[in-house]
Amino acid sequence: MPGSTVPPTPPVPLSALLAREDLSLRRIAGPDDPGTVVHWVHTSEMADPYPYLLGGELLLTAGVHIPEAAGSGTYFDDYVARIVAAGGAALGFGVAPVHDTVPRALVEACERYGLPLLEVPEQTTFSGVARAVWQLMAQARLAELRRVTEAQQSLASAASRPDPVPSVLRQLAQRLGGWAVLYGPEGAEIARAGREPGQEVASALAELARVVRPTDAEAAPPPPSPPNRPHPTSATDTVSGTHLAAYALGAGRGFVLGVAAPGRAPGDHTIVSVAAVLLSLLSGEQQSGTGAARSSALVRLLLGAAPEDVAPLLGDGRRWVVVHARPDGEGVPDAVAASALGAALGSALVDPVGDVVRVLVPADRAPDPLPGWTLGVSAAVAPEDWPAADTQAARALARARATRAPLLRHGPRPALADLVPPGEAAAHARTLLAPVTDRPALPETLRTWLSLHGSWDRTAVALSVHRNTVRQRIARCAALLEADLDDPDVRMELWFALRQI
Repeated sequence: MPGSTVPPTPPVPLSALLAREDLSLRRIAGPDDPGTVVHWVHTSEMADPYPYLLGGELLLTAGVHIPEAAGSGTYFDDYVARIVAAGGAALGFGVAPVHDTVPRALVEACERYGLPLLEVPEQTTFSGVARAVWQLMAQARLAELRRVTEAQQSLASAASRPDPVPSVLRQLAQRLGGWAVLYGPEGAEIARAGREPGQEVASALAELARVVRPTDAEAAPPPPSPPNRPHPTSATDTVSGTHLAAYALGAGRGFVLGVAAPGRAPGDHTIVSVAAVLLSLLSGEQQSGTGAARSSALVRLLLGAAPEDVAPLLGDGRRWVVVHARPDGEGVPDAVAASALGAALGSALVDPVGDVVRVLVPADRAPDPLPGWTLGVSAAVAPEDWPAADTQAARALARARATRAPLLRHGPRPALADLVPPGEAAAHARTLLAPVTDRPALPETLRTWLSLHGSWDRTAVALSVHRNTVRQRIARCAALLEADLDDPDVRMELWFALRQI
């Protein structure tokens, strides 16, 4: 047969079909190979079923086609040989109503040709066998879809972590039960995860990556010949029983994803494709009309334009929130981690500064908590109020870290302070806080300490200083302001004033 054509459905292990107690099937000849699978069921009473088989079938027959003198000639050998040549997976023989037992010569022929032979008892109909195969296929398909969906969710979550590239590779390697590696444009390993393979497999995977990596010559305009020979974007191989695959990422940037797994299960290709798309976004530079608009907005701001004048270049959002994010660990997020955070929040307006990443997000994309990050979110504001929103987000992040909350939002609401005219409130605040405003650390420490109900430890966490430093600053504030900070009325007045600066 030129080649088997199997359906795009998960195959059913023959062992799973034999395990069905309601069928009572029994293997009486052929190899007991756990790798034998069935792709579909076909019933035929033809003496030569070869023209009607596509490969991978469980062929069912009641032996109507068998002549009386078949056992003394080569009939069964010819019959089984044709099934094997067509790619049949197994043969099921019904012992009723034509034959009381499976012909001995058929059993011997199946043994010689290595074709599994199943005895189908009288109470089991062929349609019942077919229905069982379809049921097992449906269960396998549902399990495959569930596995792919869970993998997609975990990969997307990994891409939003502070270390997105290693996290995606770790998640991919875990899902495949193997090894995943990202190669750079020069062929060097940028990151890897999973169970390290042997040197032979690692070298073969690196060579496979070179096959799909575009060369410098291919980055130039292609020559007129040879036609119809595009550069491959993926390639597979098998070395020492390990399945290898390499995927080129993006359009000609030279990054390649390589994976090595002990086998290839249904859904693996889809899972790796999702990881390849995420890694392509994480490893590539975003150069588009949107990027040009952002550059134009930056230039206009540098040349003195007002924020409300350049905001239309950044998107359709009329109101915005500022997000301050900090990774949960001790590490400092790099540019890739910051870009991945922006992608998770739905914005490319990202600014990594030290251990904090600031993101400007349209208000209609209010962020949710992200694994691995602590977020502080400002109130929704118009562009002219971005600086105030930046301050709100910074304070919300400090409070979130102090209270160990994954996300805190600044939520303005009408208060008694709104009854005082802003000018008079600001003048009162300047007068009251004048003794401490020459040292910015003092009013900020006092503000944070009051917001956290006088907790030394939480204030130290929020400000990233030692708790003794907090005590010293608060004592200094009390002395300079000549105020009793244990008095709730004093605290309320100071809190009112601190909100004005």
